[in-house]
Amino acid sequence: MSETVVVVVPDADILASTVAARLAIKIIDAQAVHGSASVVLTGGRVAAKVLHSVRELPASAAIDWSRVDLWWGDERFLPSGDPDRNETQAREALLDKLPLDPARVHAMPASDGPDGEDAIAAAARYAADLATAAGPGSAVPRFDVLMLGVGEDGHVASLFPEHPVLQETGVTAATFDSPKPPPTRVTLTLSTIQSADEVWLIAAGPDKAAPIGTVLSGGHLPAASATGVQKTLWLLDRAAAANVPAQP
Repeated sequence: MSETVVVVVPDADILASTVAARLAIKIIDAQAVHGSASVVLTGGRVAAKVLHSVRELPASAAIDWSRVDLWWGDERFLPSGDPDRNETQAREALLDKLPLDPARVHAMPASDGPDGEDAIAAAARYAADLATAAGPGSAVPRFDVLMLGVGEDGHVASLFPEHPVLQETGVTAATFDSPKPPPTRVTLTLSTIQSADEVWLIAAGPDKAAPIGTVLSGGHLPAASATGVQKTLWLLDRAAAANVPAQP
């Protein structure tokens, strides 16, 4: 049964350094057990701060970055290098500074990629990449950590409240009417998110307090369904945790 843990720290800067430290240790441990580590990245301001913090950690020197697989939970379907793409932000914050194996950096297709502006084909291509990495008999590889931001409406990845994409049963999905711009996106589905060993939900700021309080009080927002097989870890600053119920 999955364990749910809530960690609250004073502010967004401390949150970023806390998540970075946990991530480095998790990667080191995964490499010790499996020989490699597989991480799903998210986007947003806090995510960028986390990746910047990883660069500054002495523990990052203990990671064999050539044996890290990087995936994304969702992506804005924009041209390669667009500053609003999660991949672009991650590369600028950290990835371009690391000795990664390019073949193990699995960016979601861009709108000027091999499928052009066909987001459905792009989502199918990413699902095929996941299946190839997983090997025979599985649709997705092992994810040691899958990180997610939490939106002001309780969305995670590009899975928005009451949106038809929540009912998708495949590995990935395309959406064309996201309530947040840009409207066209590619995302992992809830079932894929739920396959990760650990899911980390990371949020900072008072605008996140209401949805997080709702979810941790038993409410039904998309973030409530983002659970890990072994652990679901909420990493929050004090403002985002303002409405979290008292722990027993």
